[in-house]
Amino acid sequence: MNVEIIIFYIFSLLLLSSSIAVVTLNNPVKSAISLVFSFFSSAILWLLLNAEFLSIILILVYVGAVMVLFLFVVMMLDINISQVQEGFVKYLPIGIFVFATIAGLLSYFFYNQFENSDDNIITSIDLIGTDNTKNLGYLLYTEYILAFEIAAIILLLGIISAITLTLKKSATNKYQNPSDQVNVSKKDRLLIIRDEDRIK
Repeated sequence: MNVEIIIFYIFSLLLLSSSIAVVTLNNPVKSAISLVFSFFSSAILWLLLNAEFLSIILILVYVGAVMVLFLFVVMMLDINISQVQEGFVKYLPIGIFVFATIAGLLSYFFYNQFENSDDNIITSIDLIGTDNTKNLGYLLYTEYILAFEIAAIILLLGIISAITLTLKKSATNKYQNPSDQVNVSKKDRLLIIRDEDRIK
């Protein structure tokens, strides 16, 4: 057993444990930090596959930008854990149905790929393993165009979810109307009260 296999098993276990921690921890900040750690572990696995470009992009984009922004958003949101748990139980059947559907589609996809086009898979893996981004772009927009479009739709859903969270209104929030502030008259800006009126 060489060093690469040992590193692979170590970071694979770390990736699995951090991924499980993302969905099991109650604290959203700890969950986000676990997700950052899982990204780092995935980047190491990409390095073992000689895919330096994908590894660097994973760290720079997801860890350096997306996850830092997500962590700040989670820290600023006032999340009620009890409401989250109630929503989890409420939407558990829908989640199980979606998980079963996605798992079935992925199983069908990988079964057909390994059963009917073994040569194409080996060629694709060899191309991804190189440091040539042109080959990676060619594969994304030819053989894996459907998966690429599905990933784009998932990102769009994430953007919509983020906008929905920011539109959450609370009774304690205070707002200002700039039009009312501009249109206010001079007599309404300052109210002078005499001492006798104040005593009354």
